[in-house]
Amino acid sequence: MDSGSSGSASQRPGQSENLAVVRVPVYSSSQLLERLEAKWKREKKQPYPAMYSSYFGSIILDPAMMVIPIDDHMVHRGHGVFDTAMILDGYLYELDTHLDRFLRSASKAKISSPFPRETLRSILIQMTAASKCRKGALRYWLSSGPGDFLLSPAGCPAFYAIVLDNDYSQCKEGVKVVTSTTPMKPPLFATMKNVNYLPNVLAKMEAEAKGSFASIWVDDKGYIAEGPNVNVAFISKNKELLLPSFDSILTGCTAKRLLALAPKLVEKGALKGVTVRNITLEEAKNSAEMMFVGSGLPLLPIIEWDGHPIGSGRVGELTIALSNLLWEDMTIGPERLRVPYEEFMLQQSKI
Repeated sequence: MDSGSSGSASQRPGQSENLAVVRVPVYSSSQLLERLEAKWKREKKQPYPAMYSSYFGSIILDPAMMVIPIDDHMVHRGHGVFDTAMILDGYLYELDTHLDRFLRSASKAKISSPFPRETLRSILIQMTAASKCRKGALRYWLSSGPGDFLLSPAGCPAFYAIVLDNDYSQCKEGVKVVTSTTPMKPPLFATMKNVNYLPNVLAKMEAEAKGSFASIWVDDKGYIAEGPNVNVAFISKNKELLLPSFDSILTGCTAKRLLALAPKLVEKGALKGVTVRNITLEEAKNSAEMMFVGSGLPLLPIIEWDGHPIGSGRVGELTIALSNLLWEDMTIGPERLRVPYEEFMLQQSKI
């Protein structure tokens, strides 16, 4: 029997005749590392200048080695929490505020930390210094850890962190949003910053498919909730800053900072007041101005919702004024922590 007949005889019913057999190589450790390093050498800029892994117990500068175990429960069960602090001009913004929320999320998720809070904080600062990144984001995770593929944790919690080199800037251009049809998370999961972001991803994709930037969740009682990974705020027609209650959504660190800074505009007479309360969909859509609130924005003006303009349909003056307050706080405010780049490098040279 010729080779063609042999191939045909071994074919399974319903299998395409032109389906080629895939031959999967088996690589040695050195071969695999060589391929990983080749991949990263093709990158024009290293987007991840540093990582920390408690699995290795060290800071990692080679992106080819920035990996986590496949049997980590954060990977195959989603049992993990995370948070992000921004890096701006060589300073970490609101690191302690984000770290406190991070540990609250871990407690709700029943994940213990392999280190006390101050050790986590020290690792994050040292890793940022090692990255030499002056502008970007510091993201970090607590996982129930590697060990097996069961549901319950294997008892080896893990801490990971990475620096994202990102030249972000203050957002001043308005965007469009839609009301999400993707069910929002129940309060237990929405109020902790966990890695289960599938509803968030689907809500974002839904908005993009409709030609919008992102979506807005409305709860089952008809009250405004949040965006897919940001809080939302409004300026009422009587010039009151309104934010939805945090009872069933994530308490945003930037949103809380906005609430602390906004009274400055009240003192100047630009705002009439600052309130956190339940906001109906009708009231929200009839607001004078609208904005997303999040760490990397810090405010993003919203000018259209479900095809209808918000207020005048243009970026509002109070939105920009609030954005300027937050941006100023990020650049020269008291919530900044200087990253000790030079001191860290000097210490490393002595090791």
